[in-house]
Amino acid sequence: MPSLKEVRNRIVSVGSTMQITSAMKMVSAAKLKRAQDAITQMRPYALKLQEILSNVSGSLDSSENSYSRNEGGKNILLIPISSNRGLAGAFNSNIIKRTWNLIKNDYAGYNITVLPIGKKSQDAFKRTEYIISGQDLPTNLNELFDGLTFNKVSPVAESIMSAFAGKQFDKVILVYNQFKNAAVQITQAEQFLPVLPPQNVDNAASTDYIYEPGMEYIVSDLIPRSLKTQLYKALLDSFASEHGARMTAMHKATDNAKEMLRDLKITYNKARQATITNEILEIVGGAEALNG
Repeated sequence: MPSLKEVRNRIVSVGSTMQITSAMKMVSAAKLKRAQDAITQMRPYALKLQEILSNVSGSLDSSENSYSRNEGGKNILLIPISSNRGLAGAFNSNIIKRTWNLIKNDYAGYNITVLPIGKKSQDAFKRTEYIISGQDLPTNLNELFDGLTFNKVSPVAESIMSAFAGKQFDKVILVYNQFKNAAVQITQAEQFLPVLPPQNVDNAASTDYIYEPGMEYIVSDLIPRSLKTQLYKALLDSFASEHGARMTAMHKATDNAKEMLRDLKITYNKARQATITNEILEIVGGAEALNG
């Protein structure tokens, strides 16, 4: 049985850890509320705009819309979106595992380039041959989550779109956690470019669109704006998922600390009782020896 001092030190240590995890849980819960409101308000608009983009792109050929170019090349850009901090359960590891799965299985034999967003994904790929280098793309995107806004995301989306339009990449894939609720995050591998054709090809092909103010405006303004919104939505999803995962992880850590404290207090009481019993036995034994 451990000594009383060792058990007391462990009780103090676990108590301090429980206070930290409980505080982190409350902070994540407060941030989650704002992030959840942002993504739930943004998602319907982004999905509808993406649907319109898909239908309009389906009615244009590749010469009119460079973002729908699908030549089946082997230059793939993967964009894993993780967080800058840990202590969020399997949030970051799921993104890294899914990205490696795409590299080794889905796109085995392709020329893969990884553009990480978030410190954890950057640390995972910075020493690999796939890390972004030599291209005209931003290389340090960790600060995007420091006050996440559409204006901060737009230049990054423009750089990616320019690289695709310049035939530097033939396909761009976003890997991120889609927010469902505080306890559930769904890892997605979503095609960003080229623009996917509509699911119902027959209806899209038979639809005769009237372009107002004109086709040039649609191609030069609406399609890029929709792609920027798609990237912004993925970042909002990841941001809300991060705080949901961290809140859940810290809640479980706090519960585990409470159980450990309860067990340690029982152990402490047993050790204390054993010490008291030994002292009584020593006193009784000494008294008997004096009487004898």
